[in-house]
Amino acid sequence: MTKQTITFSRKDSAKFFKTLNKRVNNYFKENDIKKTGNWKLYTKAIIMFTLLLGPLVLLLTVNLPVWLQIISMIVIGIGIAGVGMNVMHDANHGSFSSKKWVNRLMGSSIHILAGNDYNWKVQHNVLHHTYTNIEGHDEDIDAGRIIRFSKHSPWLKIHKYQKYYAFFLYGFLTVNWAITTDFKQTYVYLKRKLSYGKFPKPATQWTKLIIGKILYYSIWVVLPLSLGYTWWQVLIGFLIMHYTAGIILSVIFQLAHVMPNTDMPIPDESGNMKNTWAIHQLFTTSNFSPKSWLVEFYTGGLNRQVEHHLFAHISHVHYKNIAKIVKETAQEFSLPYNEYNTIWKAIAEHYHQLKVLGQKPSLA
Repeated sequence: MTKQTITFSRKDSAKFFKTLNKRVNNYFKENDIKKTGNWKLYTKAIIMFTLLLGPLVLLLTVNLPVWLQIISMIVIGIGIAGVGMNVMHDANHGSFSSKKWVNRLMGSSIHILAGNDYNWKVQHNVLHHTYTNIEGHDEDIDAGRIIRFSKHSPWLKIHKYQKYYAFFLYGFLTVNWAITTDFKQTYVYLKRKLSYGKFPKPATQWTKLIIGKILYYSIWVVLPLSLGYTWWQVLIGFLIMHYTAGIILSVIFQLAHVMPNTDMPIPDESGNMKNTWAIHQLFTTSNFSPKSWLVEFYTGGLNRQVEHHLFAHISHVHYKNIAKIVKETAQEFSLPYNEYNTIWKAIAEHYHQLKVLGQKPSLA
């Protein structure tokens, strides 16, 4: 079966997703459990917030040696990524809790991670989940001119070396969030009138963004400076924590979509995609390390991107249990279920994909 040449009829596509939905819904009904988070998720949230804020409290209250200061900033970076993947992500999909106010509260944690909830929901919930791996629509595969993630992106000579420098640049993801990305996205999204849910008043969004940035910089820059740290210590610590978080988040993101086994389809001349949304997700998404408890625990189930993309409204704590249903149903309909057994295999394959995409198209 060659994925690139197969198109499923609308009737077969609808039958697949209807069957899958019914089976997944039956799982929750038969086991009498909610699709949102449970005590496992709430316990994990405490752990992730402790990783994020615990070292900060130590740094602000205890005179630590330099080596412990560095380790503390690395742990904070791990906490930033951990809260982002396990708490903020579920909450802004509406799956952290059955209570909307809890989801709003936990989703707002993005403001202390360097981001903005309006921008994130548009980029992730609207653009990424709707137009997965589609060049010009999915911003997750748009790294500017420096990295070529799609075979449909223009090729530059520098891309021959992206297999060497891409992983290094991944570390600057959340630094960009903190400094420039949110302002650019707010301007563009408001101009395009994009939103996830009710469209915000521009003045309200700009005010919320500025207040969020003031809060963010007050915690991570102003507070340490006011308690005796020098500007260069704060700058180095800031870069360490964000570089750590950026590496983790970028690698996790790319292992799900920029892989040899995932498609990068484009619309036809009429602007239509060859497959319906659910089928499209199966072709453009990949899982990794499904048997690793540690990977699944820390990544917030983002190692099971197939399940996440098909059922983003379901909390990640349930993905392991519905994965068998999704995989068996996909195979029953002769559809792909992309998966790598280990994270190391997935990283190696992502590196290979960077190498392939870095080659001049006529030679690839």
